[in-house]
Amino acid sequence: MAFWRSKKNDSSDESTAPETSSASSPATGEEASGGLFGKMKTGLQKTRRVLGTDIRDLFKAEGRLVDEDFLGELYARLIRTDMGAGPAGRIRDRVAKDFRGRVVHLEEVVETITQDIREQLKQDHGDLAKADSPPTVILVVGVNGSGKTTSIGKLSHHLVSQGHKIVLGAGDTFRAAAVEQLTIWSERIGCEIVTGPSGVDPASVAYQTTEKAVEIGADYAIIDTAGRLQTQGKLMQELEKIRRVIDKKLPGAPHEVLLVLDATAGQNAISQAKGFSNAAGCTGIILSKLDGSAKGGVVLPIREQFELPVKFVGLGEGIEDMTKFDPDTFAAALLEA
Repeated sequence: MAFWRSKKNDSSDESTAPETSSASSPATGEEASGGLFGKMKTGLQKTRRVLGTDIRDLFKAEGRLVDEDFLGELYARLIRTDMGAGPAGRIRDRVAKDFRGRVVHLEEVVETITQDIREQLKQDHGDLAKADSPPTVILVVGVNGSGKTTSIGKLSHHLVSQGHKIVLGAGDTFRAAAVEQLTIWSERIGCEIVTGPSGVDPASVAYQTTEKAVEIGADYAIIDTAGRLQTQGKLMQELEKIRRVIDKKLPGAPHEVLLVLDATAGQNAISQAKGFSNAAGCTGIILSKLDGSAKGGVVLPIREQFELPVKFVGLGEGIEDMTKFDPDTFAAALLEA
């Protein structure tokens, strides 16, 4: 049996509530943070510091001859951001094609790298799927520690701030802390939540969350799932069951299955994506903790191998520190001085 709670406006549990003050969320709006580019640039600070410094170190004031030594050094520096051999090799080859045998300056190479990254990250769409008629059901999956529950809170805040009515489903029923955390998020954001007793079948929570969303005319139902490793076959079967029961209640749902990947995991995120993409039918990615990693380049091999659109990126600890992913902005911010 699952339970649902209506939204609350009190803040009686300040000690465990997600922080929403300006102290932990310096970006309180697009203007305050310099817009999307400013947020992305700040979030990519660690990756940009590694990549930008490394590439700048290749050049002297008089420029640098683009020969095999230079191309090899450039490739090694690109690899350090976990962008993978394929994407890094394509960037190296693009630089070789444009400049081999020439003495070039930093700005010329940075412009070429930025353009190539932009092209590699190009995706047809990055918007959330939308059902023909509400509610749109979003299932969120990922391994333990990926930032899944926090990402749900930030996504919910994003949607509520746009005027949407949402219902959360606390489907991580085997971890009391996850249910508590999501409940606190719901109270702070001001939205409904469906929970269940510890250990209850997560599929029943998913079903009743969808049911509640239909009943109250919500625009979105966002359902959390237990964190699991992609190698745990039994738990992956559980995801398939959750999908089936949601579809039983609302044919065609879930309309979106978002995989939360921890940017600090680097290349290991690729392994995570493989397992979940097959079992859960993932339709998009939320890349969390991008601000805490020097491995932001991992978004390139993710796009290369899975052709899943990156829909949102987490850029900080605050409730507003999640933004829609934009390839052009990402590419420009990655190498901005």
